[in-house]
Amino acid sequence: MTAMGAGGEWWDLTDAAGNRLGRTHPRADPDLPHGTFHIVAATWAVGPDGRLLVAQRAATKTFPLEWEFPAGSALAGESSRDAAARELGEEAGIQVDPAHLRPVGRSHERTQLVDIYVVHLDAAVDPVPQPEEVAASEWVTLAEVDRRRREALFARPWLNRLDLFWRELADAVAAAPGGRPS
Repeated sequence: MTAMGAGGEWWDLTDAAGNRLGRTHPRADPDLPHGTFHIVAATWAVGPDGRLLVAQRAATKTFPLEWEFPAGSALAGESSRDAAARELGEEAGIQVDPAHLRPVGRSHERTQLVDIYVVHLDAAVDPVPQPEEVAASEWVTLAEVDRRRREALFARPWLNRLDLFWRELADAVAAAPGGRPS
């Protein structure tokens, strides 16, 4: 079955280590077989001034109007890195070469393994949000990300991920030419 076969999108099933099991699962079915996972890929896009791209979820999605980083499920046959680049393009209109995405870490969640990548952009880019997915996008400082995190303005899954990878996020911002450590 292809990633966009009859009935919508399909995911590769993996084990807890992210190894593909040679089986797919329709996205429309929320019940993954016990002990299996699917891959979600997210990108921290860091501008040359050290600001981070955040997106506000569309009002029609779960966690409506809450903030997150561009992310989405890897489709069947797609690598995590390719999915991260695709989602950044789809949700923010920012095209990057998947080879430029640097892995940050993986969050093990109930039915998904969330791979987080960082990409440092050489130039400021105006995001073009995809209205079905994103209500708004903006470039913010690490301090603003932290304020929204403390005020629980990020979608609940992102609150946990930010807690888990806060030091890595701060390091990614500091690595930008105009980034500031915090």
